[in-house]
Amino acid sequence: MPLATLNSEQLQAAKAPLGHNLVIASAGTGKTSTIVGRIAHLLYQRVPPEAILLLTFTNKAAGEMVARLESHFPKEVISKIEAGTFHAVCYRWLKAGDEQISLKQPSELKTLFRSIYEKREFVKLNLEIQPFSAAYLYDLYSLYQNASSVSFENWFLERYPAHHSLIDIYWDIAQEFEAQKEQYGFVSYNDLLIKVMQNASLWGATYQEVLVDEYQDTNTLQSSLIDALNPTSLFCVGDYDQSIYAFNGANIENISSFQSRYKGAAIYTLKTNYRSGASILSLANRVIAHNERIYPKQLEVGYRGADNPPKLLVYRELFEQYHAIAHAIATSHVPYNEVAVIFRNNSSADGIEAALRERGITCKRKGGTSFFDSKEIKALLDLLTLLVNPRDMMAFIHLFEYAKGIGSSVAKELFESLQYCGNGNIIDGTLTPTTDKLPTFSLIHNQQLGLFGGELEMTSAARFKPLGLSQEVLNHPLLKHPKLTDDGALFFEAFFDFVTFAKKNKSPKVMIKHAINSKLFEIVVDVLSTQRARLKNGHVDKEKKEIATSRIMRKGAVLLELANGYKELDRFLNAMILGGSELSQGEGVNLLTVHASKGLEFQEVYVIDLMEGRFPNRKLMSQGGELEEERRLFYVAVTRAKDKLWLSLATLDKIRKIEFEPSIFLYEAGLVDCPPKVEL
Repeated sequence: MPLATLNSEQLQAAKAPLGHNLVIASAGTGKTSTIVGRIAHLLYQRVPPEAILLLTFTNKAAGEMVARLESHFPKEVISKIEAGTFHAVCYRWLKAGDEQISLKQPSELKTLFRSIYEKREFVKLNLEIQPFSAAYLYDLYSLYQNASSVSFENWFLERYPAHHSLIDIYWDIAQEFEAQKEQYGFVSYNDLLIKVMQNASLWGATYQEVLVDEYQDTNTLQSSLIDALNPTSLFCVGDYDQSIYAFNGANIENISSFQSRYKGAAIYTLKTNYRSGASILSLANRVIAHNERIYPKQLEVGYRGADNPPKLLVYRELFEQYHAIAHAIATSHVPYNEVAVIFRNNSSADGIEAALRERGITCKRKGGTSFFDSKEIKALLDLLTLLVNPRDMMAFIHLFEYAKGIGSSVAKELFESLQYCGNGNIIDGTLTPTTDKLPTFSLIHNQQLGLFGGELEMTSAARFKPLGLSQEVLNHPLLKHPKLTDDGALFFEAFFDFVTFAKKNKSPKVMIKHAINSKLFEIVVDVLSTQRARLKNGHVDKEKKEIATSRIMRKGAVLLELANGYKELDRFLNAMILGGSELSQGEGVNLLTVHASKGLEFQEVYVIDLMEGRFPNRKLMSQGGELEEERRLFYVAVTRAKDKLWLSLATLDKIRKIEFEPSIFLYEAGLVDCPPKVEL
């Protein structure tokens, strides 16, 4: 049974009395087994399974714990436990409550935000400071929702006082953004939690205990949600030394202030590490000890394998380092999927990936752009989404921005025009418009908020006759829109042709195949391949464009393959959009950012580019990061290793003509004699 496999410290935590309990689970100490044991204990104590809520940071983690429980309890019992990520659980609750919501990805909402931002003509305000871009302002607003409980103005001006003259405009953009989301039923990942918090009593009263995995990674919004649910018992598992997501809003104060926020809270510590050898743990302890000790601990060895001391590898030049590591991996007898190369910066991955590929060593890279985040795949999914949900303005805007001269603001007006012509349905508005007029578009004149402009006047579609458009398209009222460009008209015809075909077909595979071969996707491919082949001098490299086009079409073929087994387009889209971020492809050596490596373990680990400026990343530290966070990143990286750990650096970047010093962490680990000559 789950409790029988636990050691004494794990068992003590798993059987803790109901109340507020925090388990400090150091690297490799069996936190998953402890959580599974805790849920088993609750069930043995006759806590109803439907009164247990498990919150994790990946659906994979929740699935693993549920699978372990199902090997000991009837599946019909375990299925009643509510388990999943904060966002997935809140989404299920809201949908079960008949909430009419449409979950949108950050990139899609950023497009909507930009369409609102573009209505502000900052240049007319004679500003002394350059306004933040739409994309950067959106990211700041999202971070604010995650990380703060104070007003937007106070939070923002504390960080950017020089933008005081713009705060009213920034806040007005954010308010209009929220109003637009409400109008169309769009919600962000943050909104899922916020909406649940507004009626937390509806769900919180259901649960006797809430369990939270990776508690050190919770942000202020997630912590507020937990408090709003107000469970009888709270069981949080985390490690202060593995808090590495401050850049994404994670609030380390949640775990450090647990006892002061929850009076009478009990703290349990898991200190026996079953993953790594004694020498690896000793190195990790020496370095992390330089951080403030909130919860005193010292990892102890439970590992039964050989103790291989970590080795320092020093090379003269960056690419010499990458090629040497590739050679070492090639001559190792360890399976490639049990080898990891871990790096602080994505730029480090390019060199090692090239060196591995040159030797014919397969590898998979995690921490970069995923398959489902690639622009070509998002364009195909947006096109298909419009067939299932014609109200999805974001999918439309994202798609029509590929037409030259059509920005977010104009695309939004085109969407509203088709809605107007189709009595609320853009598909009907495209194929069978019920009017030959367009809606009236106007802007409010408000200099204080940066709003300028006047009323939109329709023009004649005759200007598009030289394009050779079909008569049916030429007669469409949308072509009277004065801001519609020639490329926009051609793009609309391609959209019209695709929608015409789509009305007669339902199979996801048929739809995707037609989309890939459509004139519309041909335009998308041309835009993307041109962007990816453009040289610094502005010229387009023909060979690079052909390669980019080939890669795009290969991705389309993968999406087509994924459609096998789906008969309904909406089910296929749900699987791709909601589950796509957790799908992975490829085999071989693992190339991982430190953040992507968290929670994983490998027989052999190489931590590369351990030079001052690279790791720790001094650039990020100068932008508000801290050396303590960089040290926690190092701690996470080295504790991924089970058998062997190599720490690697180069002293020269010959391309950029930069000399490097060894990382301060190597000095703290006792592997180099002198600290770096930098101001700490």
